[in-house]
Amino acid sequence: MRDKVFYTLLCGFAFGILIRSFFDFGGAFPFFLLFIGGVLLLLTLIHSPAADSRAIPILTALLFTVTALGMFRYDISDSRRFSATPLLERVGQEVTLVGVISEEPDVREGSTLLTLKAQSLRNGAEEIPQATRLLLFTDHHPSFAYGDRVEVRGRVSRPVPFMSEDGLREVDYPAFLAKDGIYLVMYRPALTRLAAGEGNPLVSALLSVKSAFVQNLSRLIPEPAASLLAGLLVGAKQSLGAKLLDDFRTVGVIHIVVLSGYNITIVAEFFMRLVGRLSRYPRLFVGALAMLLFAVMTGASATVVRATIMALLVVLARATARTYLVTRALLLAGFLMILYNPKILVFDTSFQLSFLATVGLIYLSPLILPYVRFVPERLHLREVVVATVATQAFVFPFLLYKTGVLSLVSLPANLLILSAIPLTMFLGFLAGLFSFLSSALALPFAWGAYALLSYELLVVEWFARAPFAAVTLASFPLWLAMLCYALYALFIARAQRNSSQ
Repeated sequence: MRDKVFYTLLCGFAFGILIRSFFDFGGAFPFFLLFIGGVLLLLTLIHSPAADSRAIPILTALLFTVTALGMFRYDISDSRRFSATPLLERVGQEVTLVGVISEEPDVREGSTLLTLKAQSLRNGAEEIPQATRLLLFTDHHPSFAYGDRVEVRGRVSRPVPFMSEDGLREVDYPAFLAKDGIYLVMYRPALTRLAAGEGNPLVSALLSVKSAFVQNLSRLIPEPAASLLAGLLVGAKQSLGAKLLDDFRTVGVIHIVVLSGYNITIVAEFFMRLVGRLSRYPRLFVGALAMLLFAVMTGASATVVRATIMALLVVLARATARTYLVTRALLLAGFLMILYNPKILVFDTSFQLSFLATVGLIYLSPLILPYVRFVPERLHLREVVVATVATQAFVFPFLLYKTGVLSLVSLPANLLILSAIPLTMFLGFLAGLFSFLSSALALPFAWGAYALLSYELLVVEWFARAPFAAVTLASFPLWLAMLCYALYALFIARAQRNSSQ
């Protein structure tokens, strides 16, 4: 009964957020669900004296209650849009704002994206207090940094949906930004720096270290290999260019150049192997500590923190083989994440992919392992094959639904590339680290990393040029993706039942 209550609480809360993400039934609807839950619970306690007969009605009442709470939590999160009301009234008008750049600048090929935490709206001599966030599309120069206090003059706009590059799917850009509390944008505004260093001192220090680290890699290793290494190590992929990023997407290896749970898992497992002579729990402690330090070094953004939590659970599952407990931990972690920001459940693709990939690693990996015994364990090739097949298989239906791109070369490309990624990251990390001391000390590691990076880029280029590399599907509906996951669940349940007999 305790397990049923646990799963009802978590799943019911997530279901409430899911429903509210698509439909707004009005503010009274959650109260109606609470009323139904309360009445059902009261009737059960009065008319069902036997404990066995109470279980289903109590769980049903609990489901109604936590579903309502999930809707309430979404409404609270959505209420942040009202903080932008004074600016919403000025959409399409020229305004002057004063605020602080609250995130690390996102440097793209054609522009730099700055997240502004507006503090005041200037109306002549009057300063109207503001507490809203905007996304600014600016030129590369002059450059600005996290924590800069700036004056911004430009036209306020609402973000609008746009079509994907293949022209087959509409991207809900307003919902994507809304998950981060951003409801307004400005294109090419005029910016004036008023002050610097007004962000969180710890975050500023971490981002400064990260920036210096990436610059050191750029001095040691030519482009685009340096940018690929920066993407592997700290998630900085800006200089790869649109063409190369498209090739990574076509081949199905874009996940290696964004900071994901997979990258962080590689870091943990490498350090765990370095202390392989220790017993299980000291090795787990070393792996967990390595993940946390890695997350801190990259800036500890919300995306990195979520990826770190997922990676911790994967390492725990592999080390303990206690899938049942890790499953509960995974669901609890997911619950805490959507409790903090409910909009990531539907509108954050990185969260969805991280969650699905983690489930695949936990549940599919043990089932795939017996079929790949022929793969040698040398250089951990078997482990790479198992992890690659498990994650690719489990995220495959969701990726088809979101992008419609069916990469026919994804599996072989991943197998060829991922086997070299751990050593690439290790050599690249040592190159960046030693470069703070001496370029001469860092060069041997940089040359080794460059050789591996060149190989990985060659694999991507070769597969991307293949005429059969990818196929774009006009439609892959959500119900079909859900059907695929239902079949996965049946397959996993049957396999686990057979193995327990």
